Amino acid sequence: MTRRYIDCREVPSDIQCSIAIAADTEDELLEAAVQHAVTVHRHQDSPELRGLLKQHFKEGTPPVQSPVTV
Repeated sequence: MTRRYIDCREVPSDIQCSIAIAADTEDELLEAAVQHAVTVHRHQDSPELRGLLKQHFKEGTPPVQSPVTV
C-alpha cells in the first residue's frame, strides 16, 4: 500500500493555504480533504468536488518545502 497525499500549496487560493494531508488509503484521504475543503475553503461537498480533489492526489508524502515557487 502506497501512502497518498494532497497539498493545498499546489492549488492557487485567496488564503494561500499551506495544508498538506496524507493517508494510507484513498478513501481516508478523500474524506479528510473534503472536510478541509468544506470547512476552510467553504466549498460545498458534492460529487464534482470529490472528483476534483481526487485529481490532485499524489503518491508518497508531501514535500517539506512548498512545491510552488511564489
